[in-house]
Amino acid sequence: MPSHDIADLSATDLVRLYRRRELSPVEVVDDVLARIDRFDPVVNAFVLVDREGARKAARESEARWMKGAPLGLVDGLGATVKDNVWAKGWPARKGSLTTDAAPMPEDAPAVARLREQGAVILGKTTLPEYGWIGACHSPLTGITRNPWRLDRTPGGSSGGAAAAALLNLGSLHIGTDGAGSIRIPAAFTGVFGIKAHFGRVPAWPASPFSVLAHVGPLTRTVADAALMLNVIAEPDARDMAAFNTRPPDYRVGLNDGVRGLRIAWSPRLGYVGKVDPEVEAAAAAAAQGFAELGAIVEEADPGFAEPIDLITTLWGAVSATIVDSVPETERSRMDPGFRRLAEQGRRVTLARYLAAYQARADLADAMNRFHARYDLLLTPQMAVPAIEAGRVTPADGSYGEDWINWSPYTYPFNLTQQPAASVPCGFTRAGLPIGLQIVGPARCDHLVLRAARAFEHLRPFVMLSSPRADRAG
Repeated sequence: MPSHDIADLSATDLVRLYRRRELSPVEVVDDVLARIDRFDPVVNAFVLVDREGARKAARESEARWMKGAPLGLVDGLGATVKDNVWAKGWPARKGSLTTDAAPMPEDAPAVARLREQGAVILGKTTLPEYGWIGACHSPLTGITRNPWRLDRTPGGSSGGAAAAALLNLGSLHIGTDGAGSIRIPAAFTGVFGIKAHFGRVPAWPASPFSVLAHVGPLTRTVADAALMLNVIAEPDARDMAAFNTRPPDYRVGLNDGVRGLRIAWSPRLGYVGKVDPEVEAAAAAAAQGFAELGAIVEEADPGFAEPIDLITTLWGAVSATIVDSVPETERSRMDPGFRRLAEQGRRVTLARYLAAYQARADLADAMNRFHARYDLLLTPQMAVPAIEAGRVTPADGSYGEDWINWSPYTYPFNLTQQPAASVPCGFTRAGLPIGLQIVGPARCDHLVLRAARAFEHLRPFVMLSSPRADRAG
């Protein structure tokens, strides 16, 4: 067999090589497991790794490929599952010492669909306790580190998934996003992440964050995310809010480009007060790149007021219900910051909660009217590059005590439920990735993917094959 550097191969590369019998899923999984053993002690991206189960699944996949009869689109591809998502036979600890290690009785929809189509489920990835912040450290697993600089967070809450994607420790990574938890770590690590429109990817059991919570991919390439969405966006009757129609083939039209599209560039969304200058400059240059690709790019804001009160009301109230579900004698084992958030949430009245819940409709209406004029919206993905590992807010105190202050571009589009993705668009002088956010109209996931692929073609993404220990602080 020809020699291949597996660490550099995308999911679509692997499928092509499997089909030609130039590479075996067994070789790939052995290579990935060896790199997990080498790198995970440094970055701490995994809660558990199922070496025996992964090798067994890889052998079965190899046999199918040798017969020319793969189970589906992702047969033999390594996949990971964020540890707030059920995978049969494994615990779902959610980053908390107060959860138990009982194995889950069945797969969540996204995991079930991947498994049905032959994916090799490698293990589960880290998150902060119950996904409460945009960083990635927890009482259960400690600090997860950014492979670009080990003194920085990979972002959260899908931080382990993003770190694993960056290092190619598996090809397909399931994340969740309730206020930015796919897009924050995608931006901080320089990988691709997309939350499709709410309900496009079924979720079960239901997230406590309800109408804010999306399930989606973190991958190295846009094509890999499109491939993954084809699988995990299949209907599942267990999710009462999910689409009941099959997804389109997201690979069709992926390379059609953006020529003639009307695209708005909004550097501040009309209300963001403070953005790191390097981040804003890189994102502005990326937006100009869409003009180079033939789009009509104009600077324009969506026209809604800052919705931070809506997200903090909903997020705080739900956090209070989570903490209150834990026996009082056990709460001292929880993240102190999460307990403080819950204390704030207990002061939210039912009337205030319902008002915030209903106000989402006004925000969605504003975006619907905006998208009548513009096909896509571009913004910086984050206001800052990756913050210090183990912290909730930047060490210099520039964003106060609440993490949501340094992520003003993410949560509005959980409130509106529309599709949004983060594409890597550059680096700071300190070598930290910068992300650009692409927001699409309701239910237009394909358009977001198409724009992301066009940008990827213009400016190919830069990845790592090993953690940059030399860039630690």
